[in-house]
Amino acid sequence: MLRINELKLPLNHPDAALRDAILARLGILDADLLDFAVYKRSYDARKKSAIVLIYSIDATVADDKAVLAKLRDPHVMPAPDVEYKFVNAAKPAPGTPRPVVVGTGPCGLFVALILAQMGLNPIVLERGKVVRERTVDTFGFWRKRKLDTESNVQFGEGGAGTFSDGKLYSQIKDSNHHGRKVLTEFVKFGAPEEIMYVSKPHIGTFRLVKMVEQMRAEIINLGGEMRFDTRMQDVLIEETGGVRQVVGVRLASGEEIPTRHLTIAIGHSARDTFEMLYERGVYIEAKPFSIGFRVEHPQSLIDVCRFGPNAGNKLLGAADYKIVHHASNGRSVYSFCMCPGGTVVAASSEEGRVVTNGMSQYSRNERNANSAIVVGITPEDFPGHPLAGIAFQRELESRAFVLGGSTYDAPGQLMGDFVAGRPSTSLGSVTPSFLPAVHLTDLATSLPDYAIVAMREAFVAFDKQIKGYYKEDAVLTGVETRTSSPIRIRRNNDDLQSLNTRGLFPAGEGAGYAGGIMSAAVDGIRVAEAVALAMAPR
Repeated sequence: MLRINELKLPLNHPDAALRDAILARLGILDADLLDFAVYKRSYDARKKSAIVLIYSIDATVADDKAVLAKLRDPHVMPAPDVEYKFVNAAKPAPGTPRPVVVGTGPCGLFVALILAQMGLNPIVLERGKVVRERTVDTFGFWRKRKLDTESNVQFGEGGAGTFSDGKLYSQIKDSNHHGRKVLTEFVKFGAPEEIMYVSKPHIGTFRLVKMVEQMRAEIINLGGEMRFDTRMQDVLIEETGGVRQVVGVRLASGEEIPTRHLTIAIGHSARDTFEMLYERGVYIEAKPFSIGFRVEHPQSLIDVCRFGPNAGNKLLGAADYKIVHHASNGRSVYSFCMCPGGTVVAASSEEGRVVTNGMSQYSRNERNANSAIVVGITPEDFPGHPLAGIAFQRELESRAFVLGGSTYDAPGQLMGDFVAGRPSTSLGSVTPSFLPAVHLTDLATSLPDYAIVAMREAFVAFDKQIKGYYKEDAVLTGVETRTSSPIRIRRNNDDLQSLNTRGLFPAGEGAGYAGGIMSAAVDGIRVAEAVALAMAPR
């Protein structure tokens, strides 16, 4: 089989043109092309009136070697083997305690799935509820302002990714093709097959709910155990000869589960668990993250700005964007987690605090485009304690709660008013999507001065990158503080275990090793492999 890259065709080409282009690129007769499949499809929209589709094709031909010898084309090569290969780990010795996985976000689910597929029967602990019950609680908060601190956008089956755009693309290096394994499993559990080849695949919240349920059923069918409404209260650690070793976990109920292989895949908002791990002596350090607002424009505006006369084309879908500005005060301001045709959602997990996030359904057909526009910060902005970033986030979220009227409404402001430094008193043409509601105010006190100054400059500058982006009545909603984990639970590069605690496997976004569904799931596969190798007899 041959892989053909950089095969370009006009946006609205007829179906037959793809086969013709393959024949022309390979220089073969139609009879010699036995089969082909699209491996990847992206687009180049730099020329809005002449958008080009770019294909990577896997083609089966009559004589691979003859074609390669004749072509000498750098974009034609043998197709790589992308099939997932399980690590060659011997079965654990009889009596070895089962591995325990804490958290059922994308990372935790893939740790559990891979371990279950290898016959290692993981025990999975989740502090929140099963995804259907969690969805009821989350929508209840949005509609009735009733927050369940254990069942919300952050906590529960599926993790924070369940209430998101369901983006399945990442810029991580993936030489082992683990991302392909993730996509293959998602399709198996109900995702649309197009995620295997489109350049920016996404699923959307409602489809993610069904997929998560199917993944749970598969893990259980393979011998795994899933426990919900089950919070890990403590990690049991023994020290012998200066070596710290995990020997079990204690649950909030008081029950103790023995294990020597504990994966912590808790997401970026399990602040009480971070604090417990730090108190137990697990090595943790502060890391950079970003803070800012959600910004809403009409999706039709973004479509036209990005695609021109091709706006609305089904192959292109709702347009996204990626922008960055390096402000004169030295801060970087950039878009994050852009949700085409989506909504801004309340993502609080603690009482008396307001947090925003973005969400889309698979259709991406809501009237607004939204994205976080955030400012990068480093531990130098919250010096001192390794957990100081958590306190910093909490302070900003508490400010937002008060600015919003102390009712879980979010504080909001029109873009023009924000740049001009005046409070907003009425909406314009853009209706905010945040529920329960947006309370118009002045966002200047919601973030540190350096962030406000940088963002005011950036909104004007962004108009040079996307004409029309600086829109006087675009709506800003605050605050976005949980762009990534404020801490990193450091691990060794070789066996992925904690720097100072054997048997503890920090994983995914909460531990500081991922950002988004795809990178978290891939990290889950890597950690599952490391656990399997560590469980093998020595």
